[in-house]
Parts: sequence; structure tokens; C-alpha cells
Amino acid sequence: MTQHPLTRRKALAAAAAGLGLTLALSACGGSSNPLSSGSAAPASGGAGKALVIGSADFTESQIIAELYAGALNAAGVQATTKPNIGAREVYYKAVQDGSIDVVPDYTGNLLLYVDPKATQVSAADIAGALPGKLPQGLGILDPAKAEDKDAMVVTKATAAKYQLKSLEDMAKVCADLVIGAPATFEKRAYGLPGLKDKYSCVPKQFQPMSDGGGPVTLKALLSNDIQVADIFTTTPSIADNGLVVLDDPKNNFIAQQVVPLVRTDTVNDKAKSVLNAVSKQLTTDDLVNLNRAVSGNQKQSPADAAKAWLKEKGLAS
Repeated sequence: MTQHPLTRRKALAAAAAGLGLTLALSACGGSSNPLSSGSAAPASGGAGKALVIGSADFTESQIIAELYAGALNAAGVQATTKPNIGAREVYYKAVQDGSIDVVPDYTGNLLLYVDPKATQVSAADIAGALPGKLPQGLGILDPAKAEDKDAMVVTKATAAKYQLKSLEDMAKVCADLVIGAPATFEKRAYGLPGLKDKYSCVPKQFQPMSDGGGPVTLKALLSNDIQVADIFTTTPSIADNGLVVLDDPKNNFIAQQVVPLVRTDTVNDKAKSVLNAVSKQLTTDDLVNLNRAVSGNQKQSPADAAKAWLKEKGLAS
């Protein structure tokens, strides 16, 4: 994706609550040292030191970190959380220096971070390439089915009017369409250059949007001020408004599976097994529902939303 989810999502923080959008929102208050506070977990098994589960500075990452910590504690592996650490540049270094042991990440962006020249686009190819690109001491566990990536989204009316199901269909009428997306979309490889290169799609107009797929973008899309919007796939507003996500057969937006990034010297086999069990059950629909639970009308905390999901999946009592 292309653009780092953290960089993109910081723009969503101010606007996301009105939509139930959680991908880029900052749910926890920061401190002068983002690694200085976290939630304590009850003592359990292990080597005498609790695993520290970090998260990035947006709600979805915080939810996933609570899923990891909750599952570990339920299995007898002591774990605490350090939420709201910051962007990938910050939390990646925190794993390297031992400040945290585990952090949720996204496969495509993580690969591009460690290897900016990477060309892999499919889920399998990205997951296969990642381990060999990580430095000694860092590793990934099993990627989840859950994926969070950019998508070109239209209303049902626009899809019907232009017979749109995929980006290939969109390309045929691209000259009639206004695309709304973050300003960076104009220059990013996956943005307008990617649409032109892979689909020969040059829109009638590009409309920079300041809220990263949030309520301003949604309003413009629903009012037909723009006909296509860049909205992340785990955003509740897609399902809540009956929007249509256009298929991307040429993988302009590369795979972005949720994956635990871990310190290999502190995360033992039991912990790995527990985290892999979480990944095995976590789906994109689950993330949408978890995001909605936290930033929608329910206003659950990330920890409470995670606890309910773990109980539902039989990963905690």
C-alpha cells in the first residue's frame, strides 16, 4: 500500500469519530515518552518478564494489540500493552531496541519499509519475501486473513450508471470521473501514477481530500461531488452506506495483511502459537466490526472490544 498506513492515517484522526472510522484515528492520549505507559496484565507463566505488545498511533492497531495481549494472558503468557507509540519508524525501532516485543503491522507496507524496491504485490509473495528482508532478531508470524488496504470506492448509483465492478471498468469511463483522495495520492506509486500505468485511467479531475477517507470524503462521494473515493477497506462507512469497492485485478493496491512483527529472542514458541491462533481467526470483516465497536455509537475501549472478540472466538474466557 504503497503508502505507509501510519502516515496516511494520521490525517484521519480528527475526522474519524463521526463515521465510526478507526483506521487512522488516535484513540489514546500521548505522553512525552510514548513508551512510558501501558496497561498492566496479571502475572502468568513465562520467563519472568512480561511480553510488551506495542501499537501504532491509530485505533485499529490498538485494538489488534489488545487482541494479542488478551489472547496471550488467557493462555498463561504474561503480556502488557504499550499503546499509541507512533508511526512505523518509531515502533519498528522500539522492537529492535527491545522496548517492545510484538507489534501488529501490515505486510505490504512493512515489506516496502524494509525493502523500498520490493516488487511483490500478492499476499503470498509479500509474506514469502518479508522474512528474508528483516534484520537479525526480528521476524513475522502467520499473517491474518484480515487485510486493510486502499480501495477505490463508488456509490451504488455510480456503479450502476457506469456498470462498474472493477478498476478495469472504471478505466473505460475514467475521463468522466472525479477521484477524491489524500493529496499524496496524486504522486504516490499506487495513486494516480499507478492507475494510469496499470489501467490507463486518467480521471477528469483529482480532488485532494484532507481527511483520508473520513466524513468529508464520504459526504463528497454521497453528494456526487466526487464519483470515486480512496477509502480503506476496514472502514465501517463502506458497509454502513452500501458503497461498492471496485476490484483491483492488476494489484495496483498491494496486499496488506495484518501480521505480528516480533522479537525472535523474547517471543517463545508458546507465545507464537497463541498469536498465530489470533491471526488464523481474524478477518477483514472482524476488523470492520471491531473498528465500529470502538469508534461507533458503542464507544467501547479497544481492550473491551478485543475482550469480546476473543471470548466469541474461544480464545479467552
